[in-house]
Parts: sequence; structure tokens; C-alpha cells
Amino acid sequence: MTSIEVTNAFIEMINAHSLDGLYDLMTEDHTFVDGEGTATQGRRTMRDAWQSYFSMMPDYLITVERIFAEKNIVGIFGKASGTYTSNGKLKPENKWQMPAAWLAVIRDDKVAHWQVYADNDTVRRIIAKEQEHSKTS
Repeated sequence: MTSIEVTNAFIEMINAHSLDGLYDLMTEDHTFVDGEGTATQGRRTMRDAWQSYFSMMPDYLITVERIFAEKNIVGIFGKASGTYTSNGKLKPENKWQMPAAWLAVIRDDKVAHWQVYADNDTVRRIIAKEQEHSKTS
């Protein structure tokens, strides 16, 4: 597969919330870097992290607008969206969408590195508001 095909397959697994599909497409030493620059390593660790994230954002979705590759390095530009939930209910006021970019490094038809570039302030504010609300309820 080409680097873009591997990346598109990875995005499809994210959008499908397929933990097994993501696990299969990550290298053993896979590194994930979030929008704040925090790195997490290891596909087992990331499988658990994705599971937790999908529980928190059950409708998380990546929309690709542009994708480019230079050999094994892929740049993805588009939007991320979802709805934060702490109790399984999707409240309209907790829905968010933001421009985002991702960097993928492909090795042996798997994603070795996945990095997110996005300003997560909107999501942090929603989470903080919900956590404050649950403390006062």
C-alpha cells in the first residue's frame, strides 16, 4: 500500500472507532503526539487511549480536506469534530468542530507516528464546564 492508502485506512479506523483496526495499523513502537505536544508510545497503550477517547467523544470524526505525501511522510488537513460526554448523553451544547492537521509517518504499511495539530481550547472549555456542572449537581 502507498503511504496515503495506509493513512486513509488509519483514518477510516478512527472514524469507525475500530480499536482492532487501529491496533492492526500501528507499529509496535507507535508514537502518538497530541495537540499539546504530549507523546504516548506503544500500540497497546494507544489502543487503551483510543478506547478512552472514543468513550469520551463517541461521535469523534476526522474529515479530510487535503492529503499530501512525500515518501513515507503524510500531511493531512481538515477538520476534527465530536461531542464530549461524561455520561453517555450527547448534548448539543457539547458538540465541537475545529480545523486540524495531522502528520503520519508510515513504516512497513503501518503508522509509526501520528501527530495532531489543533487548538483544543474549545474542547477543554466544554470538558471543564461539564466537570464543574457535575460537581454542583
